[in-house]
Amino acid sequence: MNKEISLSMMCADPLRLEEALNAFKSAHADYLHVDIMDGRFVPNITLGTDYCRILKKSSDIPLDIHLMIEEPENRLDWFNFGPGDLVSVHVESTKHLQRVLHAIRSRGAKPIAALNPATPLQPLNYVLDDIDGVLVMCVNPGYSGQELIPATVQKIKDTRNLLDASGHPDIRIEVDGNVSLKNAQLMSKAGADIFVAGTSSVFQPEKFTLSEGISLLRKAIAS
Repeated sequence: MNKEISLSMMCADPLRLEEALNAFKSAHADYLHVDIMDGRFVPNITLGTDYCRILKKSSDIPLDIHLMIEEPENRLDWFNFGPGDLVSVHVESTKHLQRVLHAIRSRGAKPIAALNPATPLQPLNYVLDDIDGVLVMCVNPGYSGQELIPATVQKIKDTRNLLDASGHPDIRIEVDGNVSLKNAQLMSKAGADIFVAGTSSVFQPEKFTLSEGISLLRKAIAS
């Protein structure tokens, strides 16, 4: 599978959004990762519905919407997504996971099941026919700049083994949390396919431009 990069919009300078989007397009970014936090499922409140609409209007790069919210089945209609977009919903956030996944797919988007670092893989066994991807959180969600939880690298391997053994090698693995250039190599070797890039890799203006950061990350995940 091709290795892809999803740019964390939580880390983009909101006052230079147009400049960032132009750089992402020039660098052939694969997705724009939009963290949606409600202050309940995670201890933070970040991007929201209007931001998704702005991105849809301003860029043709597909969205990668990460819903870190309670009861997402009651809020999907708030968000602007459709064919080509990714939408991740946490297995811990709803009592009706398949209902949410089906609702996402009915709008043409690709449903992804997200797992917090300490959440076991077992719930995936019952939704493998309903998902296009698994999002493995490598830090506890809520804030950028956290250190990698080492055990999650093995979790990526375990996820890849589960998917392959169950006859679903086409289901992709996305990784989010301290995807630094060094960690991205480990994650890639462990079986990750989509890499959420934040302040530990692409968004380091004191070291390199956004385009240069994307290029460096592509090299890291390909090595």
